[in-house]
Amino acid sequence: MSRIDLVMQNLKAANRQALIPFITAGDPNPDSTVNLMHALVAGGADILELGVPFSDPMADGPVIQRASERALKYNVSLRDVLAYVAQFRTTNTTTPVVLMGYANPVEAMGYEAFASAAVAAGVDGVLTVDMPPEEAEESVTVFKKHGLDPIFLLAPTTPESRVKEVARLASGYVYYVSLKGVTGSANLDVANVASKLDFLKQYLNIPIGVGFGIRDAESAKNVAKIADAVVIGSRLVQEVEQGEAGLAERLTEFLSGVRAAMDTARV
Repeated sequence: MSRIDLVMQNLKAANRQALIPFITAGDPNPDSTVNLMHALVAGGADILELGVPFSDPMADGPVIQRASERALKYNVSLRDVLAYVAQFRTTNTTTPVVLMGYANPVEAMGYEAFASAAVAAGVDGVLTVDMPPEEAEESVTVFKKHGLDPIFLLAPTTPESRVKEVARLASGYVYYVSLKGVTGSANLDVANVASKLDFLKQYLNIPIGVGFGIRDAESAKNVAKIADAVVIGSRLVQEVEQGEAGLAERLTEFLSGVRAAMDTARV
């Protein structure tokens, strides 16, 4: 059983939902990433999503775009990100790590070489934002052969045919984008998300996480009432932007509040 499956299974048995925070690797500087990963776990993270910096992050709003820009000033590469994960694994062998990014760096390394290096580093899943299921057969085959969970995005506009393809290919969990637009958008409509999740569950037999538009403990709690996992990214990256002073402590404190609110969602 994969680390992701084990975490999700244990949470379900406890009637709790996964908290999945996102930060960009190398932001605010390469030396901070592993410490921030541990800070997120201390705050209650069940799974970590680690963004791979990319020069044209088209699905991301300005907050995460700026995070990539800051990391790329240090020339942080995909191999550097794998090295951060390997360092994290020297003291944490249980928290799943999912790499979230774009296809170009993975394709440049080659699917086989990437998958082998990712597993060796301790990566558990890969979410390639610009890789639709219709084009993912080759990468998914390689990832699954190496034990990596291929994780896909679904959106309010995703047609039924694509949902079925994602259901066929995905493992670990599926990331439902709760809003039209880019990361960091506002105006989360929980009732609408709930209706969409009911539709998706007709086809998916793996957990569904919800992200985009979750900015505080209250919105996380509301999403935890209807989803298997809550993904929170832009709000955390905003904390990174506020400066390095006390950053790890601020992330831990913020996430602890989110985790506490989520734990009251289904009492």
